Amino acid sequence: MDHIWSPWRYRYLSGARKSDDCIFCSIAAASEDRENLVIYRGVSNYVVLNRFPYTSGHLMVIPCEHASSLAAIPAETAAELMTLTRTAESCLRAVYRPDGINLGMNLGEAAGAGVAGHVHMHVLARWFGDSNFMTTIGETRVVPEELDVTWTRLSETFRNHPR
Repeated sequence: MDHIWSPWRYRYLSGARKSDDCIFCSIAAASEDRENLVIYRGVSNYVVLNRFPYTSGHLMVIPCEHASSLAAIPAETAAELMTLTRTAESCLRAVYRPDGINLGMNLGEAAGAGVAGHVHMHVLARWFGDSNFMTTIGETRVVPEELDVTWTRLSETFRNHPR
């Protein structure tokens, strides 16, 4: 068996949160946007890069208010969530020229939510062939761009995008 060395994953495995604090609420309250990979803040939602992305530009749109379902957030927050999801789609298309876009929410742990108590929308650029042998056989994702570069590209595009 061949092994693929990916030491950057150790940070993820060893840094698993040991507290009951919600990571999304902590990011919403923080002001260190670049450090937290926040690329845009709206009135009641923010857009953040997934720290462990499936593809380049893997974004999440997250309400600032802690809620476990869409039904639990105010209508204005839900409307802004969708507006920012649309903007995220446009920005990903402009920056990465993907063949398609995945949008999705996993509501609850049984549905696969990594942060089950705080609703969030995933927005991912997809390309033909991005589910290649590395993903399907090697169970490894290859993301060709550093998160700092992704943050710079997408935060600038978000700032300049008309709403």
